[in-house]
Amino acid sequence: MAACGDDADGSGGSGDDQEVTIGTLADITGATGDTGTPYSEGQDHFFEYLESTGGIDGLDITHLSEDYAYEISDAQRIYQQYRDRDGVSAILGWGTGDTEALRQQVASDQIPFMSASYSENLKDLDESPYNFFVAASYSDQGRMVLEWIKDNHEGGDPTVALLYNDTGFGRSPIDDIKDYAEEIGVEIVDEQIIDLAATDAQSQLLNMEEHDPDYGIIQQTWAATTTILRDADTLDIDTQFIGLNQAVGEGLIDQAGDLSEGFMGVLTHALPYEDVPGMDEYIEYLDSQDMTVDDINMQHVAGWVVAKVMVEGVKNAADSTDGEITGEDVLAGLEAIEDLDLGGLAAPVTFTDELHAGTEEIRLGIVEDGQWKAITDYDSYR
Repeated sequence: MAACGDDADGSGGSGDDQEVTIGTLADITGATGDTGTPYSEGQDHFFEYLESTGGIDGLDITHLSEDYAYEISDAQRIYQQYRDRDGVSAILGWGTGDTEALRQQVASDQIPFMSASYSENLKDLDESPYNFFVAASYSDQGRMVLEWIKDNHEGGDPTVALLYNDTGFGRSPIDDIKDYAEEIGVEIVDEQIIDLAATDAQSQLLNMEEHDPDYGIIQQTWAATTTILRDADTLDIDTQFIGLNQAVGEGLIDQAGDLSEGFMGVLTHALPYEDVPGMDEYIEYLDSQDMTVDDINMQHVAGWVVAKVMVEGVKNAADSTDGEITGEDVLAGLEAIEDLDLGGLAAPVTFTDELHAGTEEIRLGIVEDGQWKAITDYDSYR
């Protein structure tokens, strides 16, 4: 738990400060814990940084975080605890299944919910009026990848296979990718379902190889992606694999090693070793903890960024009210964010009362010599 405030002598929150509590639903020990852990740590570290620098004048922020282990029932239990016991005014979430399961509840309770699920379904404000996300949706990512394939493929019409897991997260962009592929003239020739915890994918890859796709779009986290790359190497499959954002990052290189060379993927956030202005405060915090950029990864940056954006919404809410900061106040504060400059840590973010998806922009990258390298600038699909 972290509390961030500032009193007259800079020593912490005072009784006159406006108070607000933000809760995090984290996956540390569950099926997506490989990417969920650094994401959650990024949030924790941002709030620690905020507290170490004196917090925000007149505002006392308490941050709570609990592991729900990627179990929807546990997410619902912790959510109710946050709402009823802790009186949260906003929540930072994680997975697609639990985010979608909770969206009607958070709307009824009027608690803004900013998730790491970039599901296209959450763009529908009739269904999800209190949900926000700060990176391009999985579907937008898939569309961008298809356009890159369309524009860069040589030697006839490109063919694509889809490899994903049978969860809300895995399925989220699949229909949209297929629809957009048909629209722009890219053929989807195969689909293979591979479990998040799979340690063997040879049978699925052999089935895929029968269709000889030029490209394989992967909607997985690092562990399953590593299994796919390992077994594709064993089977001598030369399909170019391209991962959506949860498959991408330094953690994949750590797990897959040399097998990650040439793997392509979506970069939603800055790589820790990139020289961008937003890394200055990051490095200030890391130095204070005897850490370096080698100790973090892109998922950590994503967690830091989502916490930073949520706090911006809370600051706006505090500026517009002198009393208790409610979920409705935070909603209005988030919807007031326009072209928020994140210093290159991510694409600028804008919310309105008609749009809670902060951006459609991403970059594409490739692993070269054991390191991710951006090969495009931030852009959105046509």
